[in-house]
Amino acid sequence: MESTTTHDVTNQPAPLAPYDASEDTALLEGLRREGAGWAEADVRRLGRVAGSAEAQEWAELANRHEPVLRTHDRYGHRVDEVEFHPSWHHLMRVAVTEGQAGAPWADARPGAHVARTAGGLAWGHTDAGHGCPTSMTYAAVPALRHQPELAKVYEPLLTAREYDPGLRVPTEKRGLLAGMGMTEKQGGSDIRTNTTTATPTAEPGVYTLRGHKWFTSAPMCDVFLVLAQAPEGLSCFLVPRVLPDGSRNAFRIQRLKDKLGNRSNASSEPEFDGTVAWLVGPEGRGVKTIIDMVNCTRLDCVMMSATLMRKTLVEAGHHARHRSAFGARLVDQPLMRNVLADLALESEAATTLTLRLAGAADRAVRGDEGEQAFRRIATAVGKYWVTKRGPAFTAEALECLGGNGYVEESGMPRHYREAPLLSIWEGSGNVNALDVLRALVKEPGTADALFAELALAQGADARLDAAVTGLRDRLASASETGARRLVEQMALTLQASLLVRHAPPAVADAFCATRLAGDWGHSFGTLPDSADLGAILGRALPETG
Repeated sequence: MESTTTHDVTNQPAPLAPYDASEDTALLEGLRREGAGWAEADVRRLGRVAGSAEAQEWAELANRHEPVLRTHDRYGHRVDEVEFHPSWHHLMRVAVTEGQAGAPWADARPGAHVARTAGGLAWGHTDAGHGCPTSMTYAAVPALRHQPELAKVYEPLLTAREYDPGLRVPTEKRGLLAGMGMTEKQGGSDIRTNTTTATPTAEPGVYTLRGHKWFTSAPMCDVFLVLAQAPEGLSCFLVPRVLPDGSRNAFRIQRLKDKLGNRSNASSEPEFDGTVAWLVGPEGRGVKTIIDMVNCTRLDCVMMSATLMRKTLVEAGHHARHRSAFGARLVDQPLMRNVLADLALESEAATTLTLRLAGAADRAVRGDEGEQAFRRIATAVGKYWVTKRGPAFTAEALECLGGNGYVEESGMPRHYREAPLLSIWEGSGNVNALDVLRALVKEPGTADALFAELALAQGADARLDAAVTGLRDRLASASETGARRLVEQMALTLQASLLVRHAPPAVADAFCATRLAGDWGHSFGTLPDSADLGAILGRALPETG
């Protein structure tokens, strides 16, 4: 009998989930290499949760049902609360419980910060938006330590593995989340132009704030680190949403931002008027106080970009493995293999650099001065370059799915919209490039630390050696106009040196041939014929069924 159906489904891949988001050789090798091999079982377990159908659905629902601002309750009382879909809370609960917020600061084990970063590289396969409050909470701890009496009260709660949502007196909760209120509409990254004022009260260390912040993410957090102009200049303050007596602090949310991506997360414009705040660090030293916070959030920008690359590569590889065209599976067709292998190189370089930066951060906080200098410059370099690569990478991965990748149901448009944020957050490309120049001038030990790292691969690859020599020459004539070119060369040389030391020859050779020696086109999928595509893909996309 002739079939009458018009919708037989063939040649479509099955859903990717469930899968193991930690099934990434570069991730696991880096975890062990950077001193956190003890966390591998936890990272693998978290990766399986991240790739589960349930967690993937949480991510989709949290972005479909966006946060809603409620300025007043039904009776007209000002409440300034943000409502979230239950899926957001599921994501947050797992993230905090698994140590993605402030927990590493309470963990004395060497490698604790590396373990958190590796967990983020796996858990980030769910939703990027909820990574904002966990990142800010993680970053708030070292800044808060500039005021020991405040750290004594709040740090145990910021490092707790308890997700306790809702606005209540902070010290009566089981765990806290921290946000930031740095930028204002007239200045953006130029925070020294801030006009929010801080007026001392009769109580030592207590001030009242008046002003309007432009981008304050995660307004449902319990406490915020805020910059304001005190009598002695720009200073850092701790602002709780609820005061010790149980009353609401003046934190009037004027609106939520209507953003390109990151839509599961609420970003707001709060207004301060008589807002009670506690001084963190000395008056007039606000920038110096928050610099440790910036180092942490910049590392997380690199991590989140690397995660986004890996997630979209896995999606593209899964599609190519299960979709056929012109008589063969896509993954077996030479040009698609070139595209996927090129993406795999970029992803591995980003992941490897992320974990090296995490290792430097871990050792820096434990007193290693050489790692501290390396971290200072390499984090800014990585933040500039890896986040810049994200949008082009996700666009190419989306294209691997063709029209199927262009529809919302695939999830790829959400990832594509997310990618540009990470280059903007914590300073756009120009800010980070200029920060590298500033470090080179004001902290000459940073350049020494970078070249000491590059020297570990000396003699292993002639193309890398030539790149290091070229980098030294470029440093001698560094200028603001050429800052982006300089930082790009730093990033590529650093990534190449890490791959030469730690990746298989096929990966290191292809990366050096293309990114350093110029045997490459202007888009992904232009690896030379000499590249061992099979070895690269076999490492990046193991058979998963």
